[in-house]
Amino acid sequence: MKLKKVLGFLPIKKFRHPDPVVPVVRLSGAIMERGIGRKGLSLAGLDKTLEEAFETDDAVAVALAINSPGGSPVQSDLIARRIKELSIAKSLPVIAFVEDVAASGGYWLACAASEIVAAPASVVGSIGVISSGFGMVELLNKMGIERRLHTSGDRKGMLDPFSPEKPDHVKRLKALQSEIHEIFKEHVRQSRGDKLKGAEKDLFSGEFWTATKGLELGLVDELGDMYSVLKERFGHNVKLKPMERPKSWIQRRLNLGEEVGQDLKNGWADGLIGAVEERELWGRFGL
Repeated sequence: MKLKKVLGFLPIKKFRHPDPVVPVVRLSGAIMERGIGRKGLSLAGLDKTLEEAFETDDAVAVALAINSPGGSPVQSDLIARRIKELSIAKSLPVIAFVEDVAASGGYWLACAASEIVAAPASVVGSIGVISSGFGMVELLNKMGIERRLHTSGDRKGMLDPFSPEKPDHVKRLKALQSEIHEIFKEHVRQSRGDKLKGAEKDLFSGEFWTATKGLELGLVDELGDMYSVLKERFGHNVKLKPMERPKSWIQRRLNLGEEVGQDLKNGWADGLIGAVEERELWGRFGL
């Protein structure tokens, strides 16, 4: 940093007037806390990368390359808040670029930006909350297995997949979902403001659209791609700087990619569990 300031006094154009830089943070994959078998996006895994992006010398903006079907609303909110916090602290605008999909939590992340750009066929929206699972009661009965569940607290075993579903438990779950949905909707309202077009009952129904339709609804600001838009905004000399997420010790030692290194550390069976969970999220959008 000090060296750059010294070079700025030299009568050389590239030192006195350096090319503008746009750090690019890739937010790709399901949004979930990392753990056994999980490789998703979380604040813990992204915080250092985000800080480095906003501290980049000669940065004129920060770009988010988003390709996510969603996931944890908590991690979505934490990441979005951190992005906004850094944007204000560093006085740098944030532009979100949607690739295949920015749906549910993925759209939550996009709304952390001051502007959303997407390819015409990108999928956006899905502003809702979902909870899925399986009921195993009949399967256990057929196998002659007796379920034994003992709790202290009459709701501690709520929604146990091996016990019959109870209406009051489902009612409680829907109440929780409604609260989270309201938080999501308020985040979108604050981000998009008067840009939103159409009735909220449609926009916030959980429906998703192509970015072409999303532009009409005010969910997207512009149709385009990252390279074209950034060159148009900041000139043909703009430099895009991909921000690398930090690698684990085993990845650095063996020079492995993030996914391979994570699979070695967690085990292939655990990796498969995470892959199935993420596959379900992507499958909702035909991807």
